[in-house]
Amino acid sequence: MSIVRKYTETSLILRIIIGLIVGAILGLVIPKITVIGILGELFVSALKAIAPLLVFFIVMHSLCKKTESREGSNMKTVIILYLVSTILAALTAVAAGYLFPTTIALADSAEGAAPGGVGEVLKTLVMNIVSNPIGSIVDANYIGVLAWAVIFGFALRKASETTINMLGNISDALTTAIRWIINLAPFGIMGLVFTTVSQTGIKSLMSYGRIILLLVGAMLIVAFIINPIIVFINIRQNPYPLVLRCVKDSGIMAFFTRSSAANIPVNMELCEDLGLDENQYSISIPLGATINMAGAAITITTLTMATAQTLGVDIPFGQAVLLSIVAAISACGTSGVAGGSLLLIPLACSLFGIPNDVAMQVVGVGFIIGVVQDSCETALNSSSDVVFTATAEFRKWKKEGRPIVIRKKKADQTAE
Repeated sequence: MSIVRKYTETSLILRIIIGLIVGAILGLVIPKITVIGILGELFVSALKAIAPLLVFFIVMHSLCKKTESREGSNMKTVIILYLVSTILAALTAVAAGYLFPTTIALADSAEGAAPGGVGEVLKTLVMNIVSNPIGSIVDANYIGVLAWAVIFGFALRKASETTINMLGNISDALTTAIRWIINLAPFGIMGLVFTTVSQTGIKSLMSYGRIILLLVGAMLIVAFIINPIIVFINIRQNPYPLVLRCVKDSGIMAFFTRSSAANIPVNMELCEDLGLDENQYSISIPLGATINMAGAAITITTLTMATAQTLGVDIPFGQAVLLSIVAAISACGTSGVAGGSLLLIPLACSLFGIPNDVAMQVVGVGFIIGVVQDSCETALNSSSDVVFTATAEFRKWKKEGRPIVIRKKKADQTAE
């Protein structure tokens, strides 16, 4: 028990760093012992399995509570922040593409079927909303989970206190289970890193170094310049304590799990640590995992511009702006499309008349560099969910004259 206590009292970030280092060393030294990688699969699968249930019950319980007022909701502000940041991310990628023109060494082939147009992407998004509620939970269709949780939550407004308390108890039990899983994150990260190092290595990424740098650079600009500016405009004080806290507690975990869905429980716990209103973040966080896709918008825009530049296609400024809008809209539907943002590249390429077979080769390149690209994309997307959820609430606090203080993590408070 003393070992378990010492383990849990140690900073989670420190434990993750140790797991990362151990995983990388094992991947280089004993790459054929693939059983180590199962730890990573178990960790991500456990989070993905319980996250839809957590979102469903927390949102439903939050909305059905009779004692809570719905006045003063900041969801409109959160949604606006999500959409504005996604469009600005796409425009940042356009600017980076103009400043640092990049070509791609095209791959031979790629798997998967790309959507036919923006209409198809939006249709997929809408159909996900009205999909079977049980199927939505099983398939981790978060837009469907969120929609049905909202419907059932309002439908249960007239339920007895016993029923509402039961839903609260289920939510608390799921939250506790999630915390147990997150405490095992270092072992999961060790397995994920081991798999990446043993199967992919570093050499395979070298030939795509320039495009990786362009993608990661654009994402870093959004994370540490664009997003802080948006936060500052809204709360009128130093945005970096909030931004850095979200990157540290949410972005690092999302980088390794490479799943916004799996990181929803992590973000909810971070929102709780920041002292945010559960009635707000229990809805805005799963919603952000669906529509707040700045990283995806950067990936779509950057790879599309690189493809055009590789083929010598002229990119007029007006068409580049249109690309940004299309990328931002399409990115909102990536959670419902197999392959995420990569399979939306052919749609964006069609704006420049690039053939689908060429565009699908670029998708293949995306899968090759996905070890870095997808990790950074998910880290940006997921950490931004908390950044803008907190920003919307802090803006409300500012208007009410309440001080904005970035609270320490619970574990840190306990240690003190």
